[in-house]
This record gives sequence, C-alpha cells and structure tokens, in this order.
Amino acid sequence: MTADAATYDLVVILDPQVADDARAKIVRDARSSIEGGGSLVRHDEWGERALTYPIEKHATGEYHLLQFHPSGAELLNELDRTLRITDGVLRFRIIKLAPGTPSPPDMRSAAAAPKRAEGEAPAPQDTPAAPAPAEVAAESTAADSAPAESAAAEGAAESPPPAPAAEAPAPEGESDPDGATVAETA
Repeated sequence: MTADAATYDLVVILDPQVADDARAKIVRDARSSIEGGGSLVRHDEWGERALTYPIEKHATGEYHLLQFHPSGAELLNELDRTLRITDGVLRFRIIKLAPGTPSPPDMRSAAAAPKRAEGEAPAPQDTPAAPAPAEVAAESTAADSAPAESAAAEGAAESPPPAPAAEAPAPEGESDPDGATVAETA
C-alpha cells in the first residue's frame, strides 16, 4: 500500500433488535473483507443512536465506522453486494474521502452513555417540568370567570387599523409623487 492510497469510509447502521452475536458477525465479516482486500485504518463503534427518520419502523440503529484503503474496486463491489443482502443492516454508505479530510470525531464517549431500559422513565433533566394539576385547574378557572366585556374589548383592540384612503390622481400636467408627469388624455 502506498501512503497516497485513497481512503474510504464505510458507515453501517445495524438493526438493534437483531441478536448481539448476529450484529457482531456482520461487523466481523465486513472487517475480514476489508483486511483481505485492502488495509483497515480504523474501526469506531459509535453505539446505538437515534435515527433522523424511521427506517423500516426503527427509531434507533447501531452505528459503526470503518475507514480503509482498498487494493482495488473488487473490494468495494464485494462490500456493496454483501451489505445489500445481509439481514440486520438498515443502511450503509461507502464514501471516498477527499485528500486532506480531517479525522472523524471521537464518538465513543457519547455511545458509552447509559441506555434506558424499555419502559424506564427518562432522567429528570430529560423532561421539562410540567405544571401541577392544581395550577392548571386554577388557570382554567380564572380564564372561565373573566367577563365577556373584557373579551370583546380585547378583540376590538386587536383589529387591524383601517386602510389608508386612496390617493387622488395628480392634476394633468403635474407630476405624481414618483416624479412621473401625468399625460393628458383626450
């Protein structure tokens, strides 16, 4: 491998509902293909993350980034074909990096954040404080007891101002506000 060989990124999003050993096998197979037809530069496990939009009715996916130098196009074709037909792969993308592209960020610390079990309530900082039921009841009672006259007065105050009167045309031979001369009509 030469030092100036092209570097490729392979980002794989795996179905988190597939068994752990099946997901590990998918990653292992991709790594062995890369090592057999090129050289692996790095492998980052980004962990389970929320998807921007649902994919096959999944809201989360397990992300992996593999950077590599292929020895030829055969490796790229093999990875593309294998990942397309492999069950458990939600999405993948192989991208050729432009020279001088900075290294990817270290996402391991975010992936290592504790996961919540299904049905577990989110941490207190995750949810905004909701008003107490007594406060909601007090607010609705105060709004219901307001006199109708104040509502009518508020509605009148919010109405738009009347439209300005249309300007009369300038007399013949004189200029209008834009500076154009009004022509005579016969």
